[in-house]
Amino acid sequence: MIDRIEIFVTELPVRLKRIFSSGSYDTGPLGRVLGKPVLVRIHADGVVGCAQIRPIAPGHFVSDTTQSVVAAIREIYGPDLLGRDIFDIEGINESFDLRLAGNPAARAVLDIALHDAMGKAVGLPVHKLIGGACQPNIPLEWSVSLADDVGVMVAEATRAVDEFGIQVLCLKAADRRGWRQDVRNFETVRKAVGDDVVIGVDPNTGWSVADAIAATHALRPFDLGYIEQPVARRNLRGMAAVRREAAGVPVMADEGIFTLQDAYALAEAGAADALCIKLYKIGGLTPARKIAAVAEAADIMLNVGGLATQSQLEAAAAAHFYASVPQRRMMGAGEFVFGLNTTAPDPLVPETDFVIRNGCVEVPKGPGLGVIIDEDALRKYTLLHEVVKA
Repeated sequence: MIDRIEIFVTELPVRLKRIFSSGSYDTGPLGRVLGKPVLVRIHADGVVGCAQIRPIAPGHFVSDTTQSVVAAIREIYGPDLLGRDIFDIEGINESFDLRLAGNPAARAVLDIALHDAMGKAVGLPVHKLIGGACQPNIPLEWSVSLADDVGVMVAEATRAVDEFGIQVLCLKAADRRGWRQDVRNFETVRKAVGDDVVIGVDPNTGWSVADAIAATHALRPFDLGYIEQPVARRNLRGMAAVRREAAGVPVMADEGIFTLQDAYALAEAGAADALCIKLYKIGGLTPARKIAAVAEAADIMLNVGGLATQSQLEAAAAAHFYASVPQRRMMGAGEFVFGLNTTAPDPLVPETDFVIRNGCVEVPKGPGLGVIIDEDALRKYTLLHEVVKA
């Protein structure tokens, strides 16, 4: 039974800033709690389950902040978990719904920590608990930030390809100068990386339907790989219209898919060829599997997103889910590349073999998530520590 839950907010020594149409991505300055990841440890009968999520607000479409995640766990979700069995995963997720609506990042970090605990309790990696290792070697995608100077985008894209062997790029789009600049950015990057690399675009809801259709037609000669969430998240008719005009170029929903009900609505509207699963956005592995079932029933593919910035734990959770889905049901590649020592190493995991090789990463094989936190590093980098207990 769960007897204690620890909550940590940990430092990111290397600050990461990125730009996209709907805002900015900023892990914040040293010492500031806002923008930093939340790590949870669930203690139950001698087993300790760990997980970590970095809430991406402020500056994007998910409302969770570091402080709101801590408060939701400390005040509501955490106390409700005390005395419960770590294997009561469906009952626990139902209690999340009944106790506090929304708050997907708080729910996700707890759900993933429970899966880590379950895996450790039975001596199995998480992917064996949720479907197996259909894809043990996972291809990776690199998300390229917007920049006023296209040379900055080219430099990031070529580094991803040349240094890490990445074969799937996603260019942020909806430049403030208009969709034609997005086309120029795409053409320039395409010339720099060659024809063998898949390149998609992600306007992060920043295009109108008309702009999205015009941009899609203009990008076709440069071998557009896919289009991610071109228009407003609730505009299902608009998504469907873009999909029709795309004429075979896959359209992926991201900002439009938070819940199981969102997945159903997208399927019913014929508004997407793929659904982007970000564990922090949808509430963890349990709802991810349910959304995957809706996608399978509707013949919609999946993608696994989320940068997992400097977090081996967050990247590992995404990798386990990715590995559990058959290849033919996946589109693109895993986006959790920033958790694999690319922009900076995870400060809590100084030694790791969970890294990129030839554009791919192998799913961890150890019990649970298969990532071990260094206790000295955790003490050193903790900005805030809370304990929930009876």
